[in-house]
Amino acid sequence: MIWRMMAALLLSLGISLGVGPWLIRRLKKLHFGTVIYELGPAHQQKQGTPVMGGLMIALGMVVCQICLRPYPIQGGWDLGLGLVAVSLLSLAVGFADDWIKAVKKRHEGLTPWQKIAGQVIVAIGFSLWCFFNPAIGSRIIVPFLHREWDLGLWYLPVVALLVIFYVNSTNLQDGLDGLLGTITTVTSGAWTVVVLLGIFIFGWSRENYTSVGIFAIGLVGSCVGYLRFNRYPAKVFMGDTGSMFIGGATVGLALVTRMPLLLILIGICPILSSVSVILQRYYFKLTRKFSKDHTGRRLFRMSPIHHHFEKKGYTETQIVSMYAGITTIASLLAILGLLQ
Repeated sequence: MIWRMMAALLLSLGISLGVGPWLIRRLKKLHFGTVIYELGPAHQQKQGTPVMGGLMIALGMVVCQICLRPYPIQGGWDLGLGLVAVSLLSLAVGFADDWIKAVKKRHEGLTPWQKIAGQVIVAIGFSLWCFFNPAIGSRIIVPFLHREWDLGLWYLPVVALLVIFYVNSTNLQDGLDGLLGTITTVTSGAWTVVVLLGIFIFGWSRENYTSVGIFAIGLVGSCVGYLRFNRYPAKVFMGDTGSMFIGGATVGLALVTRMPLLLILIGICPILSSVSVILQRYYFKLTRKFSKDHTGRRLFRMSPIHHHFEKKGYTETQIVSMYAGITTIASLLAILGLLQ
């Protein structure tokens, strides 16, 4: 098992590094470039940078599942197959959004209703699959307390909302060179450790969870390879294609391991990005409603909050380092909570 996971790490890394230059040239030839939002920070130098680089991340993941899984697919309830499905379906929504941005040169991409409709379909489908899957069901593990919590039928709406929320959170997190790729490298490494602990300490089925471990560590390799081209200054952006793929993959790992509560720690940075946007919006509305001049005020200089730090003078590399540190500490706390 361990050698297969190491092979998955190296294979996914090699695919990203090997496919990256060709993909970047192809995206440039097709003129699939980034359209910079005029109201955002001064990123005009990034105008036209190729987008949809997340395809190299997805390719490595799929190839690892095809080539390195040790057991045959366990029918429709196979955990590795489910992870690939929710990731690729999330990617499809992001790809459609990027296609409109790149080809039509419309920054907005899909309309909000079109995007949420696609995400709702994916979220409902995956929540039903988890609920009826004999290896998952409606029980979730409560970290630190070493107990299980049966959500019953509430599992379906809660999980569906979690999928939508987290996929959008990772989408918001992808705003600086190397940011989401770096965070995902750390979080995927954490989920790899969680799976290994589950198999070797908590007695999880190797037949069910080896493919999950290969998926998690494959995501580490894919993101490390992707960062070769996305670190500052970026030669390519993952786009919604990559950010939504990562969102689907990460929340999928949390759900197939029955540990969605660990996302509060392991996924803390994407979650804070969403929270900052929500707080900014409602703070502005409340201050505009109750102020004498009906002028709204902002809680942050700009949201998501990584742009707030950018507006305060932090460089992109400083922000990425800060987020990586926070994610690493939170992930270590999550793992320690399982070992208590």
